[in-house]
Amino acid sequence: MIAFGACAVVGQAYALPRVASLNLCTDQLLLELAQPEQIVGLTPLARDCWSAVLCEQAQQAPVMRPTAENIVALHPDVVLGGVYTAAVAMQAARESGAQVLAIPPAKSLAGIPVQIMQVATAIGVPERGHALVQAFERRLAALTQPRSQTDPTAAVYAANGFVTHAGTLPDDVLAHAGFRNYSTIIGQHRSAHFPMEVLIAHPPDLLILDRSGRGNSLAQSLLDHPALQEAFAGKRHLNIPARLWLCGLPQTLDSIALLKAAHRAENGPERQIP
Repeated sequence: MIAFGACAVVGQAYALPRVASLNLCTDQLLLELAQPEQIVGLTPLARDCWSAVLCEQAQQAPVMRPTAENIVALHPDVVLGGVYTAAVAMQAARESGAQVLAIPPAKSLAGIPVQIMQVATAIGVPERGHALVQAFERRLAALTQPRSQTDPTAAVYAANGFVTHAGTLPDDVLAHAGFRNYSTIIGQHRSAHFPMEVLIAHPPDLLILDRSGRGNSLAQSLLDHPALQEAFAGKRHLNIPARLWLCGLPQTLDSIALLKAAHRAENGPERQIP
């Protein structure tokens, strides 16, 4: 009886914490790292395949609206979230005694391993975190292109005509794939609407359409504007799903692989990349 009781205490001492996520990016880091039984709630966006690369995996996990009421009811040990969203729910988690970890948006590939380890440590699986980081760093090293002042230019054109500027995760992805960011070359240093007419008049070497939806919204429909299609007909362009770099994840490296294929096309026979 004494031995059995001791084993029970040890088992409880090493029980992994129950974890809730209030943010799309922490949803996916949690799916990458946690044991399934640790997850008490993800946001509904985790199951949206336009937004989340791990949407299929998320079908097997519980989802919840990121509200204070849900956090209080679930009473998780650890709550993961962003720095700009679900502030009331995050505060409720703190007041209920949960460990709260706010993860800012990843602005570079170098920041991804840091965030992986922050989450892995908080949820009690540092070994899984180290393994994921090592795999990420090996693949990043294999994919990274040497940089040059003569690298081709690429414009990331998103809904509402926004172009990706310096200091963002997509900008860092472009650099690692061997491209210079078009917005930096033309002096666009902040996130703002960029006139399609200027893009057409002074085209980049590669046009990247950053698709974050099915294209049925007015904002998304700009990416399929007839004038844009005509101007870039026969020129190299690439569709990259926004979910690949919306969050800093191991899968973000897939966008480098897509861009490297476009880089090779730049030096070979002209072809269009779907």
